[in-house]
Amino acid sequence: MSKKKQIRSTTVIGLIKDGKAVIGSDGQVTMGNTVMKHSAKKVRKIYNNQVLAGFAGATSDAFTLFEKFESKLEQYKGNLSRAAVELAKEWRSDKYLRRLEALLAVVSNDKALIISGTGDVIEPDDGIVAIGSGGQYAVAAARMLMKYSELSAKEIVLESLKQAADICIFTNSHISIEEL
Repeated sequence: MSKKKQIRSTTVIGLIKDGKAVIGSDGQVTMGNTVMKHSAKKVRKIYNNQVLAGFAGATSDAFTLFEKFESKLEQYKGNLSRAAVELAKEWRSDKYLRRLEALLAVVSNDKALIISGTGDVIEPDDGIVAIGSGGQYAVAAARMLMKYSELSAKEIVLESLKQAADICIFTNSHISIEEL
């Protein structure tokens, strides 16, 4: 019996503050114990620049999921929740897709979601989504900054990613940020 590899790599965090949506990630790509690249771009604007998306996991799998998710957004005329649920259903049930090893974080001006291949679509209560090995470090930092600072959404994402990079060995400080 082969042991499935645990996905360990990256930090992606997205949030909504004052009607602004922002998502960011580090740029490190690791393979086993080796850093293969420092400046990968893991976040992007999709669906006519109305939705932000980021991935953690296998890169080729993530690109497949970006394309699938964007087609679901087009099919459901930009309804983020419906597109996410339909992607999760297809991802879980399709023989090819269910083998993909990645997670998606998606953010619009009014909704933040995490989508997984197990059929989960999670909308956190606080509008902060994070995935990857450094995700929970970034969430903790973002929650404190949202509560106790006047920083903008973009500044909170940046500072949260910096904190994750200081703690998580699979996260670096080559940061990419997108905002709506």
